[in-house]
Amino acid sequence: MVTAVDRAHATREAILTAAERLYAEHGVLAVSNRQISEAAGQGNNTAVGYHFGTRADLVRAIARRHSSAVEELRGRMLAGLGDHADLRDWVRCLVHPTTEYLAAAGRPSWFARFTAQVMTEPSLRSAIAAETLSSPSLARTVEGLSRCLPELPAEVRAERNAMTRQLLIHTMAERERAVAEGGDTPRASWREAATGLTDALVGLWLAPVTHPREGEERP
Repeated sequence: MVTAVDRAHATREAILTAAERLYAEHGVLAVSNRQISEAAGQGNNTAVGYHFGTRADLVRAIARRHSSAVEELRGRMLAGLGDHADLRDWVRCLVHPTTEYLAAAGRPSWFARFTAQVMTEPSLRSAIAAETLSSPSLARTVEGLSRCLPELPAEVRAERNAMTRQLLIHTMAERERAVAEGGDTPRASWREAATGLTDALVGLWLAPVTHPREGEERP
């Protein structure tokens, strides 16, 4: 017997799936609650607000739907690190949990493109950052990476952290889009893509630091 609780759960899941796809394909602010309700098969156009409240609440719920699985994968990788983990080991812990999750998600998936869309929308960026960028395993990974480069100036470290986030988010989103559309990709699999992304990020973190000449103004 299907209960009211079961129906409510099914409705929420349908809304989350529809919203994630529409946000990924069209951008967050371009999609209305009415469109999400229709795509989720809900005749009541207020269903989204009823079940999730604000747009930011819905974004957080979509991110939360995926973040626990990525957290578990990263936790397993961290547990396998030895006492002598190097920079590449820590970068792999940044990259591989998400690519493994996307590989298992099947075709098409929308999570990477959804994340890219939300992270470029200032009014909603904090909503997803709270779910995806502040996990314990991610904090431990970033700390381990930082320990490998103690000589790096704080401002350069902050700059490269930002570059790393951008490269991770948008490279994965672009590959996910190409896979969904049946287009060509530089690497044949998510595992190979993770290797290429790891190579690039290791190079980014090991790049030389050019200091301003004495007396030269910083921009």
